[in-house]
Amino acid sequence: MAMFVHLTSAAHAPRIRRSGIRAAGEGQGGARGVFCFPVLASHTLTHQWLRELARFGSRGGLVAVHVRLDDTQEVLVGRYPDRRRGRQERVGAAEAVRRIAALDDPRGWEVFVPRAIRPREVHRIRAAPQVAGWRYLPDAHGTRPCTCHGCRVRGGYGARRLRERLPHPLDGPPPPVRTLLARLTQAQDPGDPAVLRETLHWFGMRRRGPLPRLVPLAAHPDPSVREALVWAVAGWRTPGVADLLDTLADDPDEDVREAVAAVREDDPEDDPDD
Repeated sequence: MAMFVHLTSAAHAPRIRRSGIRAAGEGQGGARGVFCFPVLASHTLTHQWLRELARFGSRGGLVAVHVRLDDTQEVLVGRYPDRRRGRQERVGAAEAVRRIAALDDPRGWEVFVPRAIRPREVHRIRAAPQVAGWRYLPDAHGTRPCTCHGCRVRGGYGARRLRERLPHPLDGPPPPVRTLLARLTQAQDPGDPAVLRETLHWFGMRRRGPLPRLVPLAAHPDPSVREALVWAVAGWRTPGVADLLDTLADDPDEDVREAVAAVREDDPEDDPDD
């Protein structure tokens, strides 16, 4: 049996003990599953992703969930950039452990299990060191920080000054609300999914927005638009967001439902375990 570690918020531990780890991660090609890393002889390398994951916030710190998988379980293995380029390889779990353990520098590597982790596969859950690992990317110290929407942390120390000093060409300040609303109008009904997803991407960078104008998109025929709507309003505190998420939680598309579950899992106000 191959042993892996999955790092997650301590608030998720009770649910993981009851029902395992849900397939909430999005891997190569949009597949849903669970990210993890082999348990190596080096404690630091085993938990190398901890500081990077901690940048995005966690309730009560992060915990290490040790998972036992059958040696023949099919997984994807490769460096993080390889995921976006479609270059991660599909191998057995034991082979993934062997490949990573044989590397001179396994920092930045990951293993993706393309399914949920069952409760019987969870070996143990324990506290994880909160200072292990790298941030942003291995050897990032002394290099120019990235200010794209995926890398930056809203509310982080010096985040606003950093964005003003190093604006990102693609993820700079979002367009004004009136411009975004004009794009929605120009898209007409039902609208080009690509245009709507891009517009919702910009709305997701705002702290609040005109929710009544976005609510009709919950009935859009393209599920990718409905999923983008979930992520766009996830961080808003605008009245009516909870009702909209309630509607999308019963969406016929599984990806939309999982997006709502992931949003609420990370929101302390919506956590049923509290």
